[in-house]
Amino acid sequence: MISRLALAFAVGVTPAGALAQPAQSAPQTETAAAQSRADALLARMTQDEKLQLIHGYFPPMAARTPGAPVADMIPSAGHIPGIPRLGIPNLRESDASLGVANQVEQRKGDVATALPSSLATAATFDPEIAYAGGAMIGSEARAKRFNILLAGGVNLTRDPWAGRNFEYLGEDPLLAGVMAGEHIRGVQSNRIVSTIKHFAFNAQETGRMIMDARLDEASLRESDLLAFQIAIERGNPGSVMCAYNKVNGDWACENDVLLNQVLKRDWAYDGWVMSDWGAVHSTEKAALAGLDQASGQELDRALYFDAPFREALEAGRIPQARLDDMVRRILVGLIRTGVLDAPVVTTEQPIDYARNAEVAQRAAEAGIVLLKNEGGVLPLGRTAKRIVLIGGHADVGVLSGGGSSQVRSVGGAPVEIPLTSGAAASFARITWHASSPLNAIRAIAPEATVTYVDGKDPAAAAAAARAADVAVVFASQWTTEAQDVETLSLPDDQDALIEAVAAANDKTVVVLETGGPVLMPWLEKTPAVIQAWYPGQRGGEAVARILFGEVNPSGRLPITFPASADQASRPTPPGLEALKSAEAAAAANPGAPQAGEIQGFAVDYPEGSDVGYRWYEREGKTPLFPFGYGLSYTSFAYSNLAASSADKLSVSVDVTNTGARAGAEVAQLYVASGDRPRRLAAFARVNLAPGETRRVTLTAEPRILAEYDTALPGWRITPGDYRITVARDAAEPGLSATTTLSGSTIKP
Repeated sequence: MISRLALAFAVGVTPAGALAQPAQSAPQTETAAAQSRADALLARMTQDEKLQLIHGYFPPMAARTPGAPVADMIPSAGHIPGIPRLGIPNLRESDASLGVANQVEQRKGDVATALPSSLATAATFDPEIAYAGGAMIGSEARAKRFNILLAGGVNLTRDPWAGRNFEYLGEDPLLAGVMAGEHIRGVQSNRIVSTIKHFAFNAQETGRMIMDARLDEASLRESDLLAFQIAIERGNPGSVMCAYNKVNGDWACENDVLLNQVLKRDWAYDGWVMSDWGAVHSTEKAALAGLDQASGQELDRALYFDAPFREALEAGRIPQARLDDMVRRILVGLIRTGVLDAPVVTTEQPIDYARNAEVAQRAAEAGIVLLKNEGGVLPLGRTAKRIVLIGGHADVGVLSGGGSSQVRSVGGAPVEIPLTSGAAASFARITWHASSPLNAIRAIAPEATVTYVDGKDPAAAAAAARAADVAVVFASQWTTEAQDVETLSLPDDQDALIEAVAAANDKTVVVLETGGPVLMPWLEKTPAVIQAWYPGQRGGEAVARILFGEVNPSGRLPITFPASADQASRPTPPGLEALKSAEAAAAANPGAPQAGEIQGFAVDYPEGSDVGYRWYEREGKTPLFPFGYGLSYTSFAYSNLAASSADKLSVSVDVTNTGARAGAEVAQLYVASGDRPRRLAAFARVNLAPGETRRVTLTAEPRILAEYDTALPGWRITPGDYRITVARDAAEPGLSATTTLSGSTIKP
């Protein structure tokens, strides 16, 4: 069945010269009611109560702040004291894009269900799966007494080496925006707040606290900001979290263009803007530029929104009306999401972890991507009597990404390696979830002899592979918030391990557990490759079911895999060498006051709005695997393409399962005009039985057809011919046609 949410991505368009309103993120009556109620609450608040809401504590460090209500805090990301007499509860914040986080076990023994990485969810191309994942973690957050989740990561993955790519939803603004919006809707279905983050242009971790991301307005509107805009329209998050970095010269959390002009004026966003933790740099400039709440204030250089704010307010440098607007926005966000009407209870509630694990497993199974399958090596037959698994701690679990999104999953961490250095050392550990591929494969194939070797000795691994019918190498790459990877090559000589195993056994399967793209110098010698991402709490079971064909792989790449590092627009992280030099200076001169400091640096983005697959097409480069790519154990065919552009661009096509297995196909509509690369304008995931044909209609998102015109200002669809293509990925020829659009404009 076609996903009920996957087809309709349009906002209205009008004849040239008129301006259409973008889709409203909430019914106007609902918004008006929330604002009216917020005004009534605001009128009853004292000045001290207003000032109390605009800054939050960081529980691990709050004891250093005089007067902090430490006894009321749950060890977590943040706490804002409530106002009981007005029915405003304590606001308890937890990190959570992949589950209710407990990174370094602040809450001893507290576990939660771990979703696969966000890239894996994006790879499903299924908004319903994104919604279900959000609803699941939102329910667990409420049961654990949290009412704000710092979820909703939607920064575009511009660089394959970026350490936080696994937390985001890929390189395409439409895909990322739709999936983030549905995840946020799912979280907030539990009557708690989800943020959307990190606004905006947080494209790398190297120097993230000091870098200046630079891009012209039109390109930014057509790429990263469009992803946020679509996600906000669909998800209506209670809060927006601004980023660490600068954008075009101003810190994101004191950036008037981003916060006041784009978010609050053009998009009419009525919730509140909270800072990232440690991202505030001023009092007056930040407040006047649109920041409504300083988060985790102990991580900033000063408590900018505490006593300094009060002093600036009393001196008239910050108007009273601005404070009232800040508090009103916080109240609106809490009212719209249901926090005030459905307060969390004071004791933890029971959680059905078994049911929630099924949500995580479904997402992993739908997001695993089959990259290669020569000679029908997969699915593994039940006739394979000797199977050896090699490397990746596949005997005990599956790898997860590091940083603030780290979940202490049900079952514990069978492997956990503390970091001894680096920017992530204080809050990240290299952690595996207790979901053993070895045990899962033994359960599926009880008649087979299934063994494991750790892969540390390539010669021993090759010998084990030679004695087996099938060898499965689990190759891993750990990535984390706060650090980018320095190379796209697999670490710890795993390339040599795969080469040795593939030479010893011509039925070698590689399972990649990585945060994003990696290079594959062994690809031509390896018949089968699966991209499993960080597959979450039930990752071992999901991988096993894919390997044996109990689930037909249907994931599609949400990020391009380059054939070499120099294909990408930036082969290595900007600022990395300067950062390493500063660290070396600090190690050599530990007492020097300036040792280890690094000056801010600018990063220009020559790809502009042509992120990912658009860059590759524009530059004439052939990647290893393109955006949207993914194989299946069945086959599909497209026919009877038809397009209509009477009032909006709508494309219909017959999709047929031409193979012998049931499977899911992802039809992708790409549109191009003039010399612009083609862009994903719509997509639909459709499940088909063998021989079944389904007519699929894809309605193009108008802003994908348009260019942003700063002179309007707004979106302009230029009259003329447009090339439309329905294909299985961004590089496939697919079925193509030309259609003519009369032209239109859309408000910002």
